[in-house]
Amino acid sequence: MRQRGALAAVLLLGLLSLAAARDYYELLQVPRSANEAQIKRAYRKLALKMHPDKVQGSEEEKKAAAQKFADVSHAYEVLTDPEKRKVYDRYGEEGLKQMGGGGGGGGNPNDIFSQFFGQFGFGFGGEQQEEQTPKGNNVVVVLEVSLKDLYLGNQFKVTRDKSVWKPAPGTRKCNCKQKVVTQQIGPGMYQQYTTQVCEDCPNVKLVRETDALTVSVEPGMADGHTITFFEEGEPIIDGEHGDLHVVLRTQPHPTFERRGDGLLANVTISLLDALVGFEREPGRGDLWVTYSVAFPTSISDEQRQQLKALFGANPEWQRRQLAHDEL
Repeated sequence: MRQRGALAAVLLLGLLSLAAARDYYELLQVPRSANEAQIKRAYRKLALKMHPDKVQGSEEEKKAAAQKFADVSHAYEVLTDPEKRKVYDRYGEEGLKQMGGGGGGGGNPNDIFSQFFGQFGFGFGGEQQEEQTPKGNNVVVVLEVSLKDLYLGNQFKVTRDKSVWKPAPGTRKCNCKQKVVTQQIGPGMYQQYTTQVCEDCPNVKLVRETDALTVSVEPGMADGHTITFFEEGEPIIDGEHGDLHVVLRTQPHPTFERRGDGLLANVTISLLDALVGFEREPGRGDLWVTYSVAFPTSISDEQRQQLKALFGANPEWQRRQLAHDEL
């Protein structure tokens, strides 16, 4: 029981001691191998969603949204700077700080937003319209993790087959658009019609390749939590890749059961401990323990008489038994 209590303490301590270091790739929801175009598209989607001007709610919620927006903007600033990204990949945030700035908040997130979306941000109508670009299908992967992984955090290498575009012989029609054409059909008479205009692009084909992806499970994540990787889903011709959604599923634990941010432990004790009492050392945090009494399968006549003599002559036992019978 001491070992189990110690394990509970370690698990709960891991939950309370959340990692201070930020993962810039996870903030932007892109893999570490993401190119600059992927990072920019990821920032665009997140910035439009998280901008403080679009957040409704209490002051605390707006403050939290502003901080998240600043973190995402800072991650974008670092990962789109080749020199900063190289330092961050090798030494993390501490390396950026020693480099001379960049490890903390970085530049003004609104300045970065304005540079990316233009001076007017969301525009006069209050909304920034995203380009209507075809997007491939999303892919959902279920990742089984242990209770310890969710409390202490862990990293997993996920290997999967994915479709990628490869060059193929010939050309193809691409970037097709609808164009309105005006044609004169007589003196002072014109007609308009719509036609499809395409370009000629190098031909491509889909090939399945094996790809490895690192999934970071942060301390405190819950069962069912979804980790999204932008553009790691199925590709589509002349469009963007779909997204990859990794859903966490908790494997059953033989002793502990999670209750919110606490633990419930089911422990079997002996009949002797149940009768005479016992002591156990508690761990840190909230730990709920349910005790089940392991009754003997059989007792002798002599033992039965001893139990009757022991509890039958006990006034406290008789008082409790009488109270129970009256109920």
